[in-house]
Amino acid sequence: MQFFKYEGLGNDFIVVDAPDEGRVTPERARALCDRHFGVGADGVLLVLPARDGSDVRMRVINADGSVPENCGNGIRCVALHVAKERGISRGVVRVDTDAGASACAVDDGPGGGIVTVDMGVMRVQGDLTLDVEGRRVTLTTADAGNPHAVLFGAFARGDVDYLGPRLATHPEFPRGTNVEFSRVEAGAIDLVVWERGVGVTMACGTGACATVAVACAKGLLPRETPVSVRLPGGRLDITIDASNRALMRGPARRVYSGMIA
Repeated sequence: MQFFKYEGLGNDFIVVDAPDEGRVTPERARALCDRHFGVGADGVLLVLPARDGSDVRMRVINADGSVPENCGNGIRCVALHVAKERGISRGVVRVDTDAGASACAVDDGPGGGIVTVDMGVMRVQGDLTLDVEGRRVTLTTADAGNPHAVLFGAFARGDVDYLGPRLATHPEFPRGTNVEFSRVEAGAIDLVVWERGVGVTMACGTGACATVAVACAKGLLPRETPVSVRLPGGRLDITIDASNRALMRGPARRVYSGMIA
């Protein structure tokens, strides 16, 4: 089986062109994502035959074998992969996901690998205060096609490592949730995300979109203006319009390809 290794701001994936979802099972995905005994990745992206007028369909399998609805960094990687395979240096690739279809504008000219994605409407749901082993934590829930819990403040890595897994699996979230640890400063956001099914990653595209949407809803940042979201792996530019639709702009890169026995 041929595979391609891609990354988007260090969020790395094994990309496989597949005729159907059975090509890579969750069990095999776990083995492939193992960084010591496999290829190593945050997840597997299956590029499947199109449906509903899209160019391709994307299925995401996390490193633990779970299947999320969408992946912002992953969709940029898939769009770039499809463009490369079809010889498109600049153009639009439409990628369908379990959270809906997205139009992805690819610019893979000289110095390229930049993909701008219409991520759809972000639904800001409201504030919650939860008890985490005796610690009261206030957060805002949001839906970017997948679930998010957004916290604002100053967080040390120890806070992320302690609160991330406990909030991600809190009984309040029966499907689990991604957890965003964010700080707004000078019109930008510093962000670290504990991803459901993965843990701390270098970047999270849906998390960046959800966080900016929540910040706009709270009046912390303006709408209709690109916001720089600084993640451990680099920067995404997120714009939230008046209807809460998110536009995400960021890089993707093919690292190498190979064959899996």
